[in-house]
Amino acid sequence: MKTLKETACGQTVKVKKLSGEGPVKRRIMDMGITKGVEIYVKRVAPLGDPVEVTVRGYELSLRKEDAEMIEVE
Repeated sequence: MKTLKETACGQTVKVKKLSGEGPVKRRIMDMGITKGVEIYVKRVAPLGDPVEVTVRGYELSLRKEDAEMIEVE
């Protein structure tokens, strides 16, 4: 199992599964991150927080804790 947090810069991955509970999972889904969507990891801040990604043509910044909930392949 690999999460978005472990994905290296410059890689494009596909969302396999979202873990997490209630409002947090809902917020991630509201950002357009759903099963099967492709995410391009643009850059990771020096301390790993936040992770900048491109999803569906939008640029997003995700916290480390949120990136950990996104299982990718």
